[in-house]
Amino acid sequence: MEWLLAPIDAARPHDVGLLVAWHARAMVVAWAVLVPFAVLVARFYKVLPNQDWPRVLDSRTWWRTHLFGQMAAAGCSFVGLLLILTVRGPVVTLHGWLGYGVLAGMFAQVMLGIFRGSKGGPSDAAKGYSLHGDHYDMTPRRLYFEWCHKTLGYVTLMLAAVTIFVGLWQANAPRWMWLIIVVWWVMLVGWAIHLQRQGRAVATYHAIWGDDPTHPGNCAPDRPRRMASLRKRMDTRETHDIRRH
Repeated sequence: MEWLLAPIDAARPHDVGLLVAWHARAMVVAWAVLVPFAVLVARFYKVLPNQDWPRVLDSRTWWRTHLFGQMAAAGCSFVGLLLILTVRGPVVTLHGWLGYGVLAGMFAQVMLGIFRGSKGGPSDAAKGYSLHGDHYDMTPRRLYFEWCHKTLGYVTLMLAAVTIFVGLWQANAPRWMWLIIVVWWVMLVGWAIHLQRQGRAVATYHAIWGDDPTHPGNCAPDRPRRMASLRKRMDTRETHDIRRH
C-alpha cells in the first residue's frame, strides 16, 4: 500500500493545489475514460451482437453512446480548462501545449460534425426529405468527412494519452494513479483486439442501410469486396450460434 501511495519520483513531492487536482480529474475522466470507450463503441457496436443484420438495420445504440460520451468529454474538458486557467503558474509547459493541442483536436471534431453534410436514404425519404444525401450517396464531402473524422479522432486520442502521462509526471502523481489508467487502457485495447478478430468492425453505411448493391454507397469499387467479407463474417457467426444452440 505504501508503494502504491508513494509518488512515481521519490526525489520530488506530490504537492498540487485543489484546482489543479480537479483539473486533472476532469481531464482524465474525459480523455482516459469517456473518449476511448466512446470510440470503441462506435467502431465495434454499430451492429449489436444479437442483432439480426441485415434484416434489422440502423441500431442507434452506438450512435447515442458515442455522442453522449463525446459530449460529456467535451464538458469535462471545458471544466478542466476553466480550472487550470485560474491557477497561476508557468505560462509555457510541455503538458500545457499538448493539452491545447488536444482541445484543438476536439474543437475540430465538433466543427467536422456540424459540417458533415446531409444523411439521405430511405428513412429520410419516408420522413418527407430527399432520398439523396451526402452520406447515402457517399459524396466526396462525406468521404472527406469520414477520413478526417477517423484520422483526427485517433491522432487526438493518442495525443491525449501522451498529455495525460506528461501531466502525471509533472504532478509527480502516486503510482496507483498510473496503474489504474494503464490497466484500464490495456483492458480496452485487449477488448478491441478481440472484437476486431471477431469481425465486429462494421462500416457505418452497412450498419444503417445494409449490403444491398442497389444503395449508391455500396457501388464504390472497394465496396463489393468489403460486403463479401462482412457477409462471410456474419454467416460464420450465425453458424456458430446454431451449433451452440
